[in-house]
Amino acid sequence: MRFSTRKATIQDAEWMQDSFTQMGWSKPEGYFADCCRQQEEGQIVLLIAEGNGDYLGHVKVVWDSEVPYFRENGIPEIQDLIVVPTHRRQGIATRLVDEAETIIRGRSGVAGICFGLYADYGAAQRMYVLRGYVPDGKGIGYKDSYVEPGQTVVVDDDLVLCLAKRLD
Repeated sequence: MRFSTRKATIQDAEWMQDSFTQMGWSKPEGYFADCCRQQEEGQIVLLIAEGNGDYLGHVKVVWDSEVPYFRENGIPEIQDLIVVPTHRRQGIATRLVDEAETIIRGRSGVAGICFGLYADYGAAQRMYVLRGYVPDGKGIGYKDSYVEPGQTVVVDDDLVLCLAKRLD
C-alpha cells in the first residue's frame, strides 16, 4: 500500500478523531485538536500517516516528557504510536518512528520511548528493541512515577517500561 506521512494540522483533528472512533478505540473528545494546539505552541510534533484519504496512524514527539528520567535529562519522548490494525506490518510504524527520530535529532542526541507491559504492546516492544532502544535502567513506571519494590499497581496502559536510544 502507498501511504504518506506529514505533520498534522488543526484541519486534520476532526477527521483523525472520527477515524479513531470508527475503529472502536477511544481517545478523549478533542484529543487530536488538543494535540494540534500543542503542536502550534511548540510543545509537541504530531505526525500522521494516511493512504487514499484514510487515516492509517499517528505518533507524537513530546519535547518535555512527564517521565522523570527523560525530563531530568532533557530527552524528548516518542509517544502514542498507533497504526490501524488492518494496515500493520506495512512499514507505517517504522516510517513514523523514523520521522520522529529525525525531528528529535534536530534538538537532541537521544530519544526516549515507553511501552505497555502486556501482550497488546508486543509488536511495539519488539520493534523498539530491534531499533536499538534500551531500558533507561529505572525499572517500570506507573502513571509517570517509578514503581517501588513491594508496590502494587494495575496492569493497564499506564504501566510502562521506558527505553532510550542514542541517535548519532
